[in-house]
Amino acid sequence: MNVFVTGSTGKVGSRFVPRLLLRGHHVKVLVREAAKADGLRSQGAEVIEGDLLSPVSYRDALAGIDAVVHLAAQFRGVDEATTRAANIDGSIALGRAALQAGVPRFVFSSTNRVYGSGRRSRPNREDDELKPAFAYPQSKAEAEAALLRLHREEGLGLRIIRLPFVYGEQDPHIEEIIPHLRNWHPAKRFHMAHHADVGQSLMLAVSANGIDGRIYNVADDAPISVAELLQLHHSDSTAEALQQEVDHWDMIVDTTRIRNELHYRPIYPSFYTARDAGAI
Repeated sequence: MNVFVTGSTGKVGSRFVPRLLLRGHHVKVLVREAAKADGLRSQGAEVIEGDLLSPVSYRDALAGIDAVVHLAAQFRGVDEATTRAANIDGSIALGRAALQAGVPRFVFSSTNRVYGSGRRSRPNREDDELKPAFAYPQSKAEAEAALLRLHREEGLGLRIIRLPFVYGEQDPHIEEIIPHLRNWHPAKRFHMAHHADVGQSLMLAVSANGIDGRIYNVADDAPISVAELLQLHHSDSTAEALQQEVDHWDMIVDTTRIRNELHYRPIYPSFYTARDAGAI
């Protein structure tokens, strides 16, 4: 399969592209600076230098592509305007370019933060109303809506994967978030997914037939509490954290759909299984 991947030098992409290559797929990666993808090039990826917002820079590279996997996104450390331009406008530009090139499958990586704090009495499901509270999930929700319109009106072969907190394989993500978790109520729980399971979900979305327009939650089987993660990383909650309100279903998702339709089963059902396997 010929696969075109954005965000290949990010946390998810840098671990997903090698998985594609190991399975014998031909992979093109879109990067703004080619030198940053030297490691992926050495593993066999074809590097395309370009910008999501400038389709002319990558349009020719989409010829003959079987699937686009769109992982690129602006998350932390940029202003809201930059976030919106990259995550919404860039996604629409890529979606339109994929349509024009006749790419049959388009996998979009989103986030379970699009659900927001809905005060539900159960885990969040794919068809629930979205109430994102911050710029990043708001931009992802708007990008989802725009791409779904391209699916309905122009036939984009869209598959949306909503990821939880991602960790594992020497990713410093947990260490980076510990200072923030100290200000969350210690009783709060949230879903996570190991990079191996993120890779599994993306592979399934790329290869499955008859799922255009479908949205899938991804998560492990055992949400972890803030208190547990802090303890495991030798840290404590702040005094103010205990005053925080807790929505017990925020960042908790229902994975019934991906399990039933794509036969997804977590390789690492919990943070503890990944830790005990030496996969952190």
